[in-house]
Amino acid sequence: MKKIKKFIQISCDGGAATGKSTGAKMISKKYNLKFLSSGLLYRYASFLILKNNPINKVGFLKRKFKNLNYKKLEKIRLHTPQISDYSAVIAKKNNIRLILKEFQKRFAKKNPNCCIEGRDISTKILPGSDLKFFFKCNLNIAAMRRHKELKKIDRKIKYKDVKKSLKIRNIADTKRKNSPLLKHRDSIEIDTGKLNKQAMVQKMSIYVERMIIKKYGK
Repeated sequence: MKKIKKFIQISCDGGAATGKSTGAKMISKKYNLKFLSSGLLYRYASFLILKNNPINKVGFLKRKFKNLNYKKLEKIRLHTPQISDYSAVIAKKNNIRLILKEFQKRFAKKNPNCCIEGRDISTKILPGSDLKFFFKCNLNIAAMRRHKELKKIDRKIKYKDVKKSLKIRNIADTKRKNSPLLKHRDSIEIDTGKLNKQAMVQKMSIYVERMIIKKYGK
């Protein structure tokens, strides 16, 4: 595996269950990059609000995210239908987006060798990133993958409900006023509906290698 000695930043965007988290994680591991999922931040914010029901949600989240240890989020059960639905709700709130945007900006500044995934990373969080990927996937395939994941939590969950939820979430993300899901003009499209994990990473790696050579030479 090639270990990067120079600083690079990669942004990965895409709709729900398109494989962007998997792709970003795998490419981060291969190239020794610090990984951050913005979706996990929104899920955690949703988890906190649903659990504590604060009167002042903005002030509450500011305190929680000021010195947040990102690693602790991986130990919390955040991938539930309720949290997914509420994440779409708070994603429309600009005052909440600003709190999470500040956290992501601090993360990128602290870790110049990083890969961040989400829905507005290339357009809002890291517009100057060295490499931009945009993930897409057929809704039926995306729903099938997400349904398989969620069945580990709830064996009774139905495929049709998962598909409906994904469709609603993607529409909400692309239509929202604040930081909608958009494909950056410089983004490289990765269609995960046609690729398995290994092929996906291989395709991404080709562009990463080209970028490193272009930026730093051989």
